[in-house]
Amino acid sequence: MTASPDPLAATRAWVETFVVARDVCPFAGREVARDTIRYVAVSAHDREAALLALFDECRHLDETPEVETTLLVLTEGLEDFDDYLDLLDIAEALLAEQGYEGTYQLASFHPNYVFADAAPEDPANFTNRSPLPMWHLLREAGLERALAHHPDPEGIPERNIAALRKVGHEALARELAALKGA
Repeated sequence: MTASPDPLAATRAWVETFVVARDVCPFAGREVARDTIRYVAVSAHDREAALLALFDECRHLDETPEVETTLLVLTEGLEDFDDYLDLLDIAEALLAEQGYEGTYQLASFHPNYVFADAAPEDPANFTNRSPLPMWHLLREAGLERALAHHPDPEGIPERNIAALRKVGHEALARELAALKGA
């Protein structure tokens, strides 16, 4: 029996060789270099435990200003994209309810991510596709600072979409599959 790939190793590899290398997020390279990204794995079979882990990470960020962001990797239980979106909606509502709105923001990533106005095969979806389902917990203040120093923050999504469409769905799907097995 072969061991399952390490979800955190796969996520780190995705951040470094996909997100940073392709400049999908122009701010990620700085955080990788500074080692300010926290990686945490949690099963989402127990939805309540996954949500509690999210709030544990909010508290960790509250108490640890040198950590800029957390990638909460949902290792199992949210393979279905619709199930993932349902729990994401709950997580976002709870963040607001618990007073974290304006302090933290959730960015969402899933292996089968599809934007509402896109076809599943559209390479643009790979801007939010990751080896495993995850929530990216960002500090709003850090995001605002980064955006203020970027020459064209509004152009980032369009640039990413154009770049990924040039690569194509098949190549991106192979790359993501390889990263998942990292």
